[in-house]
Amino acid sequence: MMFGRTTKSTKTGRPALRKVRTGATLRPLYHRLDPAAVEEIPFHTSDGVRLGLTRIRTGEEDRPAVLLLHGHTASADMFLLPETRNLVDSLLDDGYEPWLLDWRGSCRLPYNETGRKYTYDDVALYDIPEAVAHIRQRIGERPLFVVAHCIGSLTLSMSMTAGLVPGLAGVVSQGVFLTPKLGGRTSLAMSVANELLKNRMDHVPVDFRKVGFRSKYTPLFALASRKADCPDPTCQMLHNSAWGMGASLFVHSHLSETTHHRLTELLGPAPLWIVPHLRRIELARSVVRWHDTDHRYRSLPQNALDAAARIDTPVLLLAGSANGLWLDSQKLCHDVLTHRQPQLDVTYREIPGYGHLDTFIGRGAALDVFGHILDFLAEHR
Repeated sequence: MMFGRTTKSTKTGRPALRKVRTGATLRPLYHRLDPAAVEEIPFHTSDGVRLGLTRIRTGEEDRPAVLLLHGHTASADMFLLPETRNLVDSLLDDGYEPWLLDWRGSCRLPYNETGRKYTYDDVALYDIPEAVAHIRQRIGERPLFVVAHCIGSLTLSMSMTAGLVPGLAGVVSQGVFLTPKLGGRTSLAMSVANELLKNRMDHVPVDFRKVGFRSKYTPLFALASRKADCPDPTCQMLHNSAWGMGASLFVHSHLSETTHHRLTELLGPAPLWIVPHLRRIELARSVVRWHDTDHRYRSLPQNALDAAARIDTPVLLLAGSANGLWLDSQKLCHDVLTHRQPQLDVTYREIPGYGHLDTFIGRGAALDVFGHILDFLAEHR
């Protein structure tokens, strides 16, 4: 296995209670693969941001490729859990070549805490299309699929409807795609928290051990602990609160003990400066562009749902029946697209009893979830 810890830290120019990473060095991946099979590819976007692109090499050059996109504040680690049968294991055994992108919202990178701010427009315009282009340079004419989770899927929908990633063999979208839908409590909490906290902090941490008891973040952890069944502060922040939004990211009983202990590595701080764009998206019930006047973003549609006719690949919309964050966004998306764009090849699958993130990191995900993904890939291979 590879195990990594970030030990280097530098002081920022603003007052802080702790040191944070300011360089763009990637934290090492955790996995149990042969290290020789894991190729870390140096990758910068055209707007100058260092990202992480990883290829799992098999020695077979005829395998279809599958790009995996994590959610915001997660990382490629969510697809490589060494403590369980993970999605990369399943893809390798089924004859695919996995590629993993740590886009700028990854907790393996420091951008959520320090460095340049971004919107989801940047992910849709730079990160995903340029990673796809780089992969295609390496794989040639082989088919390229994408399996995307949460915000990785949401931003992918903007890239697709902008025509920036044409010719994909198929897309699996988990959790949310073109029609984001949050619960009323979550929507209200997101708005209130942003207004109350935006002048006091720029991100919501998840690791109480790093911030300490006497910090400005303590009230957030205290609120997250209300009526929580689990005593772990990180679990409370994620399972009981979703960074203060009052939502839940997973079904608690689906996590193994080891995965539960690793939550601080699998999910990182959530930046508050992204909330205005997320709020605009949620109010529109569609993926909408943030930048209306900056000409660099004019290739992105103002409203991705209105441009859905440009989707040129089969799409599997996947969701847990107990998704405590995006609720029934995927069912809504299927219903809307079936009505408005009946020519599209869009399928919906609901996973009974599963929440949001546990569809990938749950100890039973290989049995309950991955088969739907593999069946879809095989159908369009």
